[in-house]
Amino acid sequence: MFGRLLMIFAGGLIGSAAWAQDLGVTVSAILTIDSERVFSTTIAGRKITADLEEKLTALGTENRRIEAELVAEELDLTERRATMDPDEFRALADAFDEKVQRIRAEQDAKQRVLERLRDTDRQSFIDAIGPVLSRIGRERGAVVILERRNVLLSADNIDITDEAIARINAALDSAEQRGDPTTKEDAPDQPVDPEATPNSE
Repeated sequence: MFGRLLMIFAGGLIGSAAWAQDLGVTVSAILTIDSERVFSTTIAGRKITADLEEKLTALGTENRRIEAELVAEELDLTERRATMDPDEFRALADAFDEKVQRIRAEQDAKQRVLERLRDTDRQSFIDAIGPVLSRIGRERGAVVILERRNVLLSADNIDITDEAIARINAALDSAEQRGDPTTKEDAPDQPVDPEATPNSE
């Protein structure tokens, strides 16, 4: 989901890494994460998915209703054809075709809006969890966090997926209770390095 998830951490690595090592946490310059599982498992990710599915279901219901109405209108027009002047029928048929094309374009546009909303919501999710992942990286002395599916072989103890899920849930829940849309989980004393936020492609 995050593309090549790359995070660079600056400052405070030695102290944070030593603190983590004292607690028995694996210290590694390279960490991995399963970003798809983070998105599909966290409360916030599941909410985004559920909201989108609800909108897609509503659009699907609307499409089926419109289709049924158009089928009925077309059938009615076909049945009236035998009693109508050919020119009058042609005018009504052309108007019906234009109506079908207009409605199809409108419904396709709604579908594209939902697709853009999906991408926007996912990017907002990535932006929101950046500070949480940055914090984990600093604590473990990491200079990079890689997408696990892009790594051929790695040790399980450098994977932070489960820890990230737990801390993201806690951070976003705390932020929601404060009415704050951004995460501030265990906010570090030093400002977060701009380069420490995940890049998506």
